[in-house]
Formats: sequence, C-alpha cells, structure tokens
Amino acid sequence: MDKLICAGCGAEIQTEDESAAGYAPKSALERETVICKRCFRLKHYNEVQDVDYDDDDFLEMLQQINDTDSLVVQLIDIFDFNGSLIPGLNRLTGNNPVILAANKMDLLPKSVNLNKVEKWLRREAKEAGLLVEDVHLISASTNQGIDELAEAIEQNRSRKDVFVVGTTNVGKSTLINELINRSTGIKDAITTSYFPGTTLGFIDIPLDDHSSLYDTPGVIQRHQLAHYVSDEDLKLITPQKEIKAKIYQLNEEQTLFFGGLARMDFVKGEHSSFVCYLSNRIPIHRTKMEKAGHITENRIGEMLVPPDENSLSKLPQWKRQTFRVPEGKHDVVISGLGWIMIPEGEVTVHIHAPEGVKISLRESLI
Repeated sequence: MDKLICAGCGAEIQTEDESAAGYAPKSALERETVICKRCFRLKHYNEVQDVDYDDDDFLEMLQQINDTDSLVVQLIDIFDFNGSLIPGLNRLTGNNPVILAANKMDLLPKSVNLNKVEKWLRREAKEAGLLVEDVHLISASTNQGIDELAEAIEQNRSRKDVFVVGTTNVGKSTLINELINRSTGIKDAITTSYFPGTTLGFIDIPLDDHSSLYDTPGVIQRHQLAHYVSDEDLKLITPQKEIKAKIYQLNEEQTLFFGGLARMDFVKGEHSSFVCYLSNRIPIHRTKMEKAGHITENRIGEMLVPPDENSLSKLPQWKRQTFRVPEGKHDVVISGLGWIMIPEGEVTVHIHAPEGVKISLRESLI
C-alpha cells in the first residue's frame, strides 16, 4: 500500500500514535484529501500541537536536496533578513542553482527604493556566502512580484524539480499556495499559520508529468525571538501591515525600551537620531539610563508589554551586547523584533535582549 502523506504538513499519515506526527483517525482516511489531526486543529482552531522532532531533523531533510538535480528558491523575510537567511545553504543544497526571494516587501515603507533593496540583498547574500542566480522582491500576501518570480522559476528550472526552502514563519506555505492557485486554480492547498514548524516533511505538488514543486520544513533558527515568546505575543511582534518608522532624538545616557522585550542604551556620542523599525503594535518607552535598570527589574510584564505572563515564563534572562557603530548609516538588528537605524553613526550603544536572541550590525537597509 502506498504511503499516505498529509496534504497540510507533509508528514506520513499514521493511525496508531495520537501524540506523534502524522496522526489521523481511521475515518479521515476515507476523505479525498487527507490531513493529520495536527493540521486539522491548526487550520480550524489555530491550535498547535508539539511533535517529537528536533532542529537537526529539519536540516537533515534539507540535505536530501544535495542529491537532486533541481532549482532551489530560498525565501527570506525582508523584515528579518539576518534571522531568516539559512547559513551554509549551499552546503545543504549542493550545486543546485538558487533564486533568492525576499518576502513581505509590503511591510517596508512605500518610500523605499526597490533597486537599492535588491542591490543590498545581493551584497548581504554574497557576504553570507550564498551564491544566487537571481533576486526577487515579493509579497506572497499581496501578490507583489509573484508573476515575475513564477516566470523566473519556470525559466530557470528547465523541467527540473523546485524546492522552496526557508526558516520557520517566513511565508513559504503562503507563497506556494499562491503559485499553486495560479497554475491549477486550487486555493489554500497547504496549511499556513503564524506558528513555527508547521511543515514537517516535503509536500509534493506536481508541476507537470516530469517534475514537482516541493514545500520543505522550515529550518528552526533558535536565535529568532519568535521561539521565546507566547503565541499571542508572536502575533504582536509579527508585522501585518506597512511598518511606520518611529524617530527618536536622543542624548547620551538615554534609553529606549521596545515593549519589555529588549532595550537600547545610548552610551556615547553626539545628540543623534535613532529610527526604529518594529511591528506597529510594539510600544516604545523612552527614559534615562539611570532608571533603566530598575524598570528592567520591576516593570517588564506590567508597564512594559509585551511580554505577557506566558512569555515571561519562557524568556531567558537579558544579556547585554555593546556596539560601536561606525560613521555612516547602519542598522542594529534584534532578530525577529526589528531594527534601529542610526543615520550618522559614530555612537556606542548597549543592546539588552533575551540571551540567545541574535543581535547584529549591518549596513542600513533603508
């Protein structure tokens, strides 16, 4: 008997162990399209059940691409480029050509120069060691750039299979649903959600008699803030519409709190502008550095939210990192939360964030 694969997450369907991946009641096997209980609960009730997979399991699945002759589409989240670029992707996918697609472009301010964003992406990908054939700026939710990406995929694949890869929560399933809808008219073919780890195996969607499009499991990057907050807080830190830049003129010894999830201390430098790019639902609180320690110890989860109570029980202790920002426009990035653009540079800042969340300095995106 052929193996049954869940149409929602790619796990092999089984009817024995309700706590394991791919479980479905026997009655579900009679349906034309079979999905597991986990995907059913996610699709209809937005509930997520944990499964017994670890991070390395997903990377091992991706390594199978190394043995294929295919085209790879690496989907990144433009709001969290540093957190959503898969390090060492070429080692996982071998010599297969890679198209870099930057999703969620609708989140950036409409004033951004798209040509500059594309050049920035090429430069950052090259510095990260990722060799790409082409770069496309898209929004899977608004269809921006989807026609051009679909055309590029068709031109580059030469009747080969196509693997769409990316980190968790980057929008792979939304993109693939749109590509499927355009080619077959079928809507919402695979499960999508806010939550990391929705896809558990390769989901095979035939393109023609010779080749398929594969949705692959999201690679889990533990340095993204999404893995340390509650489901409700995840919805708050994940932008759903165009980000509104918030500008603060600061003097030395002033602090910005980003909800109660992170803080920036302006330690040294001339009076400077700091431009914050975060979800519009994250409040920013300005205070003096001398008061910041007391606020951190006593007001997070009360005056400073998010986090909510569920996040507080999961969040690691904050760790401080120091950045000496050189002259010129630079971003200090808090993976999964957003970034602070420093237009002039030549300042020193401390960033306090939960230990394990990646903080990085880059040339300014905007």
